[in-house]
Order: sequence, then structure tokens, then C-alpha cells
Amino acid sequence: MPRRRRRGGSGPGRGRAASPLPGWGITKADGNHESGAKILTHSSGEPPGGEARAHWIDRGTVLWRAGPAARHFLALSADGGITWRDGDLRGVQELIRLLPGTLSEEQRPAWPHLAAHPAFTVHPEDAGMVREALRGQVVAAARDDSGALVAATGVQIPGVLDDLYATRALTESLGPSSDTALRLAVWAPTARKVELALYGPGRSSVQPMRRDDESGVWSVQGPPSWLGREYTYLVTVYSPGAGGVVTNEVTDPYGLAVTPDGGRSRLVSLDAAALKPPGWDRLVKPPPVPPHRASIYELHVRDFSASDTTVPPALRGTYAAFADTPGGDPADDPADDTAGDTAGDTAGDTAGMRELRALARDGLTHVQLLPVFDFATVPERRQDRTEPDCDLAALPPDSEAQQECVARTAARDSFNWGYDPLHYTVPEGSYATGPDERTRELRAMVAGLNRAGLRVVMDVVYNHTHTTGVLDPIVPGYYHRLLDDGSLATSTCCANTAPEHAMMGRLVVDSIVTWATQYKIDGFRFDLMGHHPKANLLAVRRALDALTPERDGVDGRSILLYGEGWDFGEVAGGARFEQATQGNLAGTGIGTFTDRLRDAVRGGGPFDSDPRVQGFGSGLAGDPNGAPANGTPSERRARLAYCADLIRVGLTGNLAGYVLPSGRKGSEVGYHGSPAGYTAAPGEAVTYVDAHDNETLFDALAYKLPQETPMADRVRMQVLALATVLLAQGTAFVHAGSERLRSKSFDRDSYDSGDWFNRLLWDCERGNGFGAGLPPRAANEAAWPYARPLLADPALRPGCADIGAARAGFGELLRIRTSSPAFALGSAEEVGRRLTFPGSAEGVITTHVDTEGLDPRWASVTVVFNATPSAQAQALPEVAGREVALHPVQAASEDPVVRESSFDPATGTVTVPARTVAVFVSA
Repeated sequence: MPRRRRRGGSGPGRGRAASPLPGWGITKADGNHESGAKILTHSSGEPPGGEARAHWIDRGTVLWRAGPAARHFLALSADGGITWRDGDLRGVQELIRLLPGTLSEEQRPAWPHLAAHPAFTVHPEDAGMVREALRGQVVAAARDDSGALVAATGVQIPGVLDDLYATRALTESLGPSSDTALRLAVWAPTARKVELALYGPGRSSVQPMRRDDESGVWSVQGPPSWLGREYTYLVTVYSPGAGGVVTNEVTDPYGLAVTPDGGRSRLVSLDAAALKPPGWDRLVKPPPVPPHRASIYELHVRDFSASDTTVPPALRGTYAAFADTPGGDPADDPADDTAGDTAGDTAGDTAGMRELRALARDGLTHVQLLPVFDFATVPERRQDRTEPDCDLAALPPDSEAQQECVARTAARDSFNWGYDPLHYTVPEGSYATGPDERTRELRAMVAGLNRAGLRVVMDVVYNHTHTTGVLDPIVPGYYHRLLDDGSLATSTCCANTAPEHAMMGRLVVDSIVTWATQYKIDGFRFDLMGHHPKANLLAVRRALDALTPERDGVDGRSILLYGEGWDFGEVAGGARFEQATQGNLAGTGIGTFTDRLRDAVRGGGPFDSDPRVQGFGSGLAGDPNGAPANGTPSERRARLAYCADLIRVGLTGNLAGYVLPSGRKGSEVGYHGSPAGYTAAPGEAVTYVDAHDNETLFDALAYKLPQETPMADRVRMQVLALATVLLAQGTAFVHAGSERLRSKSFDRDSYDSGDWFNRLLWDCERGNGFGAGLPPRAANEAAWPYARPLLADPALRPGCADIGAARAGFGELLRIRTSSPAFALGSAEEVGRRLTFPGSAEGVITTHVDTEGLDPRWASVTVVFNATPSAQAQALPEVAGREVALHPVQAASEDPVVRESSFDPATGTVTVPARTVAVFVSA
């Protein structure tokens, strides 16, 4: 689904550069020039209107709906002096003539959203003017037979820039690099001049940079003594947003370090010993697993320890809370132990780390961290932040006061999800004990997680930036996606980037490779991946696959790649390119989140006006809650059958070609106008029932189950819902804390709700977060009438026994998942051959996996999901005559109810208690 609106503010936010060099004054700063850069100089008057409806797609072609006219041309001004006055253009210095033309068969598929626009061809005699024209102001204009101006508009230029420069620029080194000498380089093909501003105590200076005309790259070399100094680029360029030629002071989009709050870049060598935790170069990782065996735990860095009283106060909410020893004791070398061997460990002995190690022992393979790149929405210095000053715990559980108190400090507190990128390849500084410790401490966090037995996935957000201020001032109009009229596309909530443009696409690939090689990240989860071209994700995959341990210190083929394949906005339906959406990625090995099973298990969808709509795992099977939105009994039965089919498709790994018992293929089951099954291999499905978006699973069940449902039964339904994820084919994905009934007090969009509503409580005596007050008004007020009576109900607050039961059930499911290849068949062929769905009662789903020749212990594994409030018998003709028993993990379960599950060899029938998932194995 489309993401929530994040706090973007009306201004450029934290990305503003530091003051310019002494003696330089800002002569003009246009209020419409949204930028983290500073405009140091500005020339010229007002442009001829704010739109850019002409599209210069290559060196010879312009597309423009100009209307009837006798002559069309591009008006040029090197100094940006073209203005609109008295009905005509003033300040035009040169013209490029345009002739009527047509789009070629090669051009049409490259520009599908513009294919219906009239095409014009650059006059052959004017072709030599193109490169220089792009370094100034360009206006498309048309005149009638009398010479009167009938149309004029700005020109979008990404296409022609790629045509002229990308072939060479794609191979040039960018950002800081050092082989024999320190070199800095930035791609700025439209700039009139680029200089390097170096800052240092008493020795600020400006260094000229040299332009390569073939690539558009500006570079400068310097001595190693520059390392450690702060720097910016001074880019003199025509800016349509500023209405003239400006000099922008900007940070380096390829920079590897920044000053606190991202004001300036800093020259560093990531090979420096001071930036590495002990043992970093000898780090031993847990063994890799393929996507169809991966189980992923989605975790926010601050959530992990902000409420953990076993972590020293100074380290709470930081990378250091994950380190091998609190405080990062250099005497503890993570290379001294085999990754994952935690026997006898005392290092990092905090509640959170103990729990992560326990989850790894149960079978969890990866932790996915919400964004840890440099983002805009938390002040990086602790002294610049303001936290809520109310006694939140003393307020009533259904009060409005908590959210009011949290909202007062939200803009300056320590919490944000972080989907607000500033610098893509720099660690976030607010998670460090001090912003200048960010690189070493993030690496120490990775080492700590690896040593706990867990590989690390990074949540990356290349589809937008917090503002246009880091990228656009360097090449105005290039890095961000513009709509047909030249306005900024913001369908992702913020300033959409344009990875379909060659150099933005390259930035994505280069940044990912840096994280993989320099920070040893084991996987990448792409936010709003459908806003990327499929080709861009395939380029990322190729770049990762090319990394080798011998040359790069990384086995790139073991790195996971998956993301949100949602289809919406200005790119929807392939409007501009073939997108990296769910169905389009079939056969690539790149995973996508599958919302099908999620909605079927939970009930309804993320945008229901009534949150009580029930699903398979929330009472639709025999536990009606009385909400009118659930329909009549016959409508409920029909919806239950449909939900069961969606879940069956999900249990196969969302395979398009799997044939269900009904005779329909997965691709023939509908889901909001799309096929439910769309993958070519189960590892391309990332299956989940909750994530950081929307209500937690516990909160969803609190809405949907009848209010009088006992807590013990709520725990059983929580475990059953999670079982549909952990016992499915494909990648299993779990939101941190769901295994312990985590609640956000019904907050469906907690991106800026502070530590209070996002608490992850490792101490069950403090509860699970439910009853923290009514959730923040902005995203939740419409649901307050439903939430208020539930929050006030003390019976809905679980105790330690309930939280312990949920955690134990989750751990058992993880151990069952890893006990047999039955849950990791790996290919569509194997799933189609081995996995079947025996006929089941209403509200029951049964899977049977033939493991002959695959599992050395068992000939088959059968799972019965009984979502009804009564025991159910299930005939299993597939195992007639065989010895069948409850899985050993469940036979020794802490749950006495699941131990009641039984098999009658005389009838070949298993019996499963109410609200229970039971796993049977046969010899």
C-alpha cells in the first residue's frame, strides 16, 4: 500500500549547509528555491512562467504540446536572462530551431508517458549548440506567421543530459576516492563552474575543479592532508527554481561522512582504524541462507533499547546498545568467537540482546533495521532534542493527554522512523552516542548482531528525498521526477527521485554497493520499490552478485534483495517504465511483500473506515463481533472461503502457477483487480501479517475479536496468525515484538509518535504497550470511538503469563520451520509436486508436504490451522497406514492445549483443539 505521510514540514529541514566562507554574502535567496543548499550568488530576472511543459529527450528531439504555430524554437540565455515582458520574451541570446518530427520506434517505449506529444527535431545546423545551451537557460517558444509569440514554457532536460553524458559519466569515479592521490568528483554537466570549498581551523580555502566535457564530471586532486576536513561544492548553475544563475553551496551526494545535522560533508577514509570497531576486518558472519529459508525480524534502532532499563541510559536508543559489550569495550573482539556461538556469553548482556540471541537460537536468520542512513527528521546532537515532559504512565489508558503531550515535542524529539533521506551513504548520527561516532558505532552494531547469530538487512529509501536540497542544486531538474507540467512529483509523500535517469539510477547502485562492502550489510529492503524501474533493481542485483569475498570481502550473491512492490502514483501501470512491482519481478529472485495473506489473516485492509472487519485469523471463522461491516452470515461464509484461498496461495509462496484444490491457479484468484499469485519461485514472496506500518497484530486483533474474548484465546489467535507466516513457503517477515504481543495502543502510523507509543518492552512486568492512551490524533482520530472503550478495558492488557505464552509459541514455530525442508522447498516445481491442501472444514486450512527423499527424519509434514472456536477433526488420507505423531517441538510444548492434538490411526484423522495450529509428522 502507499506509505503514510511523513513529517516533511514546509521548509528544507535539517539539510541546510553551514555558513559560506567568510566574506561571502547571500545576495538573493528565492523562497521557491527549496534546497538544503545556500544560494551564494544570483543573477537575472524572472523567468517566463514557472512551468516546464517541453521535454528535451535526446540531443535531436524535443516533445511539446505547443499548439498550432508557424515556427518552434528553443530560446537560450547563458546567464539566465530570459524574461517575459509585454507579451514577449526578452533577453534571448541565441536560438535553436526546431523542425516538425516524429518519435522513432526506439524512442516510443523509452518515453511512454510522452509518446502522444508532438515531436520536434533540432535543426541539423544547430546541433553543435546543444551542449553549451544546456549550461544556461532554455525556453521552448512558438510564434505564428506574423512573428507573435503564441506559446512559451520551460524545458525538462534529463533525457538529453543522459543522451549526451551518461555513457561516459557512468564509468567515472564519483565522490571522494584515493588510489595514489585523494580525488573528489561530482557530476554537474549543466554547471558553469564548480569549486571545492575546504573548511578547517583557520585554513578555509576554495579549490578550482576541472570539467571533463565528455562526462560532465568536475574533479580535483589534493594531498592526503585533506582527510578529516569538512567540504562542500560551490556549484554555479542556471536554476529554474531560483529564476537565474546561482551559486549553490552543497554537500556531496557521494559523500561518506557529514558534520552533525548534515551541514557539510567530511573527507574520511573508511579504511581508517579509528572508524572500525575491534575485529572488524576479521568479522565472522552467520552462514547465509537463501530467500526461501530466511526469517526476518523488522526492528527500529531506537525502539530496540530506548525503553530497556538494562541498557545504560547514555546508550539507550543508539547503535551501541547492540554492540558486543555495552559501551563497545575494545577488549571484546567480535572476531574472537564464531558468529552465533553464544554459549557462556556475558558480553552485551542486556534484555534486548539476550532476546535477540534467543530468537537466533530458535531459528531467526535476519534483523531488518528501519533506515539507518542520514535522515532529516531528528536533531543529531542530543542537547538539541526535546523529549515529552509529562508523566505519561500516570495518565488514564484511554486519555487524549498522552498524544497531546507527545505531539508538542514531536518535531524536536529523538524519534522518527527515518524515511526522510538526506545523505544516502552516510550513517544517521542521532543513533550514535555522538554524531561523529556514527561510522564506527554502526559497524559495531552490525558486528554485534552478527555475533548474536543474525545477519543484517538495511531498509533503504531511494524513491524520494526529504527535500530537493541535496541533489537538485547540483543538476537542477535532473535527480527528481517531474510531472508533465514541470512540477515536482510527490506521490511517495516527499520529493520523488527519478532512478529512471541514468545518474540517479547509478547513485542507487553505487550506494548499495558501498553499504554492502564497507558496512557488511547482508540484505536490502527497498521502500516503495514500485517507484523504481525494474531495470534499476536488476542493476543492483547484478552489482551485488559481482562482489566476491576474495576481491571485495563480501559474498554478494548471499545478499537478500526485496521490497515494497506497490503500484501507484505517476508511475502506476508502467506509465513511465517497467516498474519493480510485484508481478513484474517474477523470475528475478527479487522479493516483494505479499499483502494478500496479510489481509486475509487480519481481515479487511489498511484503509477500512471500520477497523473491526474480520478475517480468517481474527474471528471470521465462528467468532462474529457484531460489526455491520462484516455482513450477513452468508456473506461472512463467502468471504471466509475467499480468505482461505488467499491464504492457501500465500502458503505456496504466492506462486502464480500453483493449482489450488478448486482447480484455479494462484494467478486466477483475484485480489483487488490483480492476481493473488504472481511469483515464479517461493523465495520471491515476503510473507507477513504486520509491520511498522498500520496497527500491530495485537492491536488489529483487539479491534476485530469480540471484546469479551479471553486473553488466552487472543494469544492463541496471535500465534495462529504468525504461524501462517512462519510455516509458509518463502521469506518470513515479522514485526519486532509481535512474538510478545506488542501494542502501539492502536497507533496505525507511529512514524513520529515518539518513544511512548513505539515502546518495545522486553520486561513483561511493564506490559506490552497497550493502554498507552488514545493514539495520535492526526492519523487515528477517526478510529477513536472504536479504540476508547477497548483501551479502558483492563481485561485487554496481557500479563507476563500471556506474553510468555505468545513468545514460547513463536519460538516453537521458528524451531519447527527450521526442523525440516518441508517449509523451504525452494522452487515452484518442488512446491507443485510436494505441497497439497487436503479438504478441510470451514475455518480450517490444512497443508500436507511430501518429504520423501528430502527429509532424513520424516516422510511427510502436515500443518492444520484451526481458526475456529471449537476442536476440529481433519481426515488425512495421504498418511493412511503410516505412523503419525505431533511434531516433537509441539509434543514437548509449553502450551498444554496444542499437546492435546491427536491422531487416530484407525480412521487416519487428526484432531486439533480450538484456535490452534498443530504440526504432524509421519515416519
